[in-house]
Amino acid sequence: MNAYTAQIIYSIECDGRFTDQYEQQWRLVYGSDEAEALAEARSVGSNEESVFEDRHGRNIRWRMLAVKDIQPIEIRNGGLLFSMLHEPTLIPAPLWAVS
Repeated sequence: MNAYTAQIIYSIECDGRFTDQYEQQWRLVYGSDEAEALAEARSVGSNEESVFEDRHGRNIRWRMLAVKDIQPIEIRNGGLLFSMLHEPTLIPAPLWAVS
């Protein structure tokens, strides 16, 4: 079996209405290939869906939307699990610069 990271996206609904809120989860799944890992990620994501009542008596639903990404990983000491590059929008000159 091979190890994969799966990015699972959930939407959050309140009393049946979409709230514009999402949650991203990164899960570890195993599969003999990417297709099997994707099927496992979908199963895990579906099993983690939930409906509950919040402290205000509203029905809250976490619904899996999709498995956004599957990446093979090597489970070993120092193995890379996740990496994200942020590219800021550069300002041509500092705002405090004298013109």
